[in-house]
Amino acid sequence: MDKNHDDDDGYLPLFETKSAKSRTQFRLFVVSMLVGICSIFVYRLRYIPFPTKEEEGAVVILLVWIGLFVSEFWFTLYWFVTLVVRWNPVYRHTFKDRLILKYGEKDLPGVDIFVCTADPKAEPPLMVVNTVLSVMAYDYPPHKLSVYLSDDGASELTFYALLEASEFSKEWLPFCNKFKVEPRSPEAYFTEIKVSQPLDDDDDDHNPNHSQWASIKRLYVDMKTRIESATKVGQISEIMRREHKGFCEWDSILSKRDHQTIIQILIDGRDPKAVDIDQHPLPTLVYLAREKRPQYHHNFKAGAMNSLIRVSGQISNAPIILNVDCDMYSNNSESVRDAMCFFLDEKKGQEIAYIQFPQAFENITENDIYNNSLRDLMEVDLRGFDSNGGPCYIGTGCFHRRESLSGKKYNEADKILLDCKRKSEDEGISAEALEETSKVLANCSYEENTLWGKEMGLMYGCLVEDMLTGLVIQCRGWRSVYYSPERKAFLGAAPTTLLQVLVQQKRWAEGDLQILLSRYCPLTYGYGKIPLGLRLSYLVYFLWSLNCFASLYYVIVPSLCLLKGISLFPQMSNIWFVPFVYVFFGNRVYSLGEHLMCGGSYREWFNCQRMWLFKRTTSFFFGFLDNMIRLLGYSGATFIITAKVVDDDVSERYKKELIEFGTTSPMFTILTTLALLNALGLIWGLKRLLFTEQGLVLNPFLLQVALCCLLVFINLPIYQAIFTRKDKGRLPNSVIYQSIMLNLVVCSIVLY
Repeated sequence: MDKNHDDDDGYLPLFETKSAKSRTQFRLFVVSMLVGICSIFVYRLRYIPFPTKEEEGAVVILLVWIGLFVSEFWFTLYWFVTLVVRWNPVYRHTFKDRLILKYGEKDLPGVDIFVCTADPKAEPPLMVVNTVLSVMAYDYPPHKLSVYLSDDGASELTFYALLEASEFSKEWLPFCNKFKVEPRSPEAYFTEIKVSQPLDDDDDDHNPNHSQWASIKRLYVDMKTRIESATKVGQISEIMRREHKGFCEWDSILSKRDHQTIIQILIDGRDPKAVDIDQHPLPTLVYLAREKRPQYHHNFKAGAMNSLIRVSGQISNAPIILNVDCDMYSNNSESVRDAMCFFLDEKKGQEIAYIQFPQAFENITENDIYNNSLRDLMEVDLRGFDSNGGPCYIGTGCFHRRESLSGKKYNEADKILLDCKRKSEDEGISAEALEETSKVLANCSYEENTLWGKEMGLMYGCLVEDMLTGLVIQCRGWRSVYYSPERKAFLGAAPTTLLQVLVQQKRWAEGDLQILLSRYCPLTYGYGKIPLGLRLSYLVYFLWSLNCFASLYYVIVPSLCLLKGISLFPQMSNIWFVPFVYVFFGNRVYSLGEHLMCGGSYREWFNCQRMWLFKRTTSFFFGFLDNMIRLLGYSGATFIITAKVVDDDVSERYKKELIEFGTTSPMFTILTTLALLNALGLIWGLKRLLFTEQGLVLNPFLLQVALCCLLVFINLPIYQAIFTRKDKGRLPNSVIYQSIMLNLVVCSIVLY
C-alpha cells in the first residue's frame, strides 16, 4: 500500500494503492486445481485407446481421444493466462481534498474532452447532446474545459442539436453547480428524479424546489422536442438555417462520405461574453466534421480521434484529453478531479499516460441477460492488469496525457511536472480565424507521409485501435492506471439484442487476434519494454478467438459420441472420476463466488456462463475466420456501429429478459444446430443410462450425459425460441429448418 506521509519532504500522495485481501485462499485453490488438472492429463495418457485389428472404429476413438486431450490442454493453457490477471488485483483510492489544498482551482490543468459520433440514425442527436451537456457540467473550473464533438456523419441534424445544447447549457450548468446535480445528463437526471427522488418544497443549497426544477425541466423538454422533431423530419427548417452561419457549410456537402472539413466554435471559452445566466464562464464547445473523400481511407474512430487531437491542439491545447463515446454520459461530476489526483501526484504522476475508468451501462436488465456489464472483466481483469503494469485502453471513459498520445516516450530522467498553464498555439486570434486555420489539420491529405496512425495518435489498421494504442503507449515506457469509483464515472447504452452483442464481440475478438498475429504481438513487441505479467495479461483477450475450437469440440463431440456409444470419461466407480468432477465444479464454484463478490447475482452469473458459451461458439469462431480471410488478402477492416435506437417491442422483450433472435444469421444457425444436437445427445444418453443393467455407478456414459444435460439447460432459451414463443423475437423458421437439416446430415454420417 502507498504511504500517506513522507517524513523527509512532507510529501502527501494524491492517491493510494491497495492489494486485494485473502489471496492465500485463492492460491491454495489454484494449487488444488492444478493437482486435479494434472490428474486428468495422467488419465488421458494412461488410458489412450490404442487401436487393434479386432476393434471396429478404434482409429476414430483414438482421434476423438486425442482431440479431447488437445482441447483440455488448451483450456489449461488459457486458465494459466487468466491466473496472471487474478493473482494480485489492486484497488485505487484518490484524495481530492489534498488536490485542492495543493493546487487550488486556478492552477488545475485544462482538459480537452472528445465526444465521437458517426451516424445520426444509429446514434440519435438527442443522446449525443446529453453526453455533451454532462461533460460540460463537470465539477471543474469551466474555463479549463473544452468540449469537442466529432461528427463523422457530417449531419446538420447533429450540428443543430449541438447548437441547441449550447444555448441550454447557459441554464443547465448553473443549475447543476448550485444544486450539486448527479448525474449531469439532463435526460438521465430528470428520469432518475421522476422515478426515485420526490422534490421537497424547501429551497436550500442542495435541493431545488419544485418551481426551479420545473423551470429547468421545461426548458429541457422544449429543447428535446425541437431536436426530436427535426430528427424525425430529417432536415432543418429554413428559418433555423438562417439563424446560424454554420448551416451554410452543408450547402456544398455531397454526402457524408464526400465533404469538406467543417469546424464551428459554438462557444469560445476565451470570450468574456461567453457566460451563463449567473455570469460564470462557459466551457469552450466545438463542432468538427473532418474532411472525407472517397479516394481516402478515413480510418474510422481512430482517424476521428487523431483529427481531434490536432484540432484541439490548435484551439485549446489542454495537457489532458478525455475521450468518451457519444452514448457514455458523465455519471460522476468529480471524475476529472479523480483523474487529476493521478496525473498531478508529485512522485508517481509523471509516468502515468492514461487513467482508464470502467464501462458501465444504465439499461442493464435485472439479471443482465446478455452479460453486457462484463462485470468480471471490469472488476477483476482490469484490476489485475493494473497490478501488472497498467490496464489496457478500452476506447472510452479514458483520460490521456496529450504527450503520450503524441508519440512521446517516457523517460524517467526527463520527467517534469504536468504543465498546468499550457496555452493553445494561437491564443490571441479570433474564433473565426481559429476555425479557418484548424481546417487544414482535419483534411484527408494532412496525414500523408506523416507518423500519424503509426507512431503518433491512435494506431491505424486494427479493428480494436484502442487496445493497440494502449499497448504501444505502454511499450514507450508509460504506465496506466485503472480507477473504479464507488459512483460510476460514465454510463452508456448496452446492446439490447443477441445479434448486436455477438457482432460486437466478434469485432473485438477479431481485432484482438489481429494484434496477436501482427508485429505488435505483446510477447515479442513488448519484450524488454513492459513486464512479463502485462504481456501475458493481454493474452486473456488476444486468445479469445482461438478459444472457439476447444469449446466447439466439447460442445459437439461428446453428444455425437453418445449417439455412437463411445465413452469419453471414467465411470463413477473409478477413482479417476474425482479429478474431472472437482476441476469442473471447483472452477464453476470459484467463478460464482468471484461474481457474487463483484456485486452480481446467481442468475446473472448463469446468464454470464450462457453468453460466454454463445460467444465462444459463434463470435469467436467467425472472428477467427474473418482474420484468416484477411490474411489471405480477401477483405479489409470494417467498423460496425452498434445501433442505440431500439424498437418498442424489442425493448419490451429486453425488459422481460427474453433473448431476442427475430432475424436470420449464420450465428443463430450455429447456435440452434448445436442446441438441437445437444438435446439429441441427451435423449440418447438418458436411454443408455436408464435402459442398461449397469446402474449409474458403473455406467461409463454418466459424465457425458451430465455434460449434455448442462448444455441443454444453458440452451433453454433457444428451445423456447423454437417451440413455445410466438412473438417476433422467436427464431425464424428458415433458421430452424437449416439447423434440422444440418443435424440430420451430421447424425447420418456418424451413425452410418
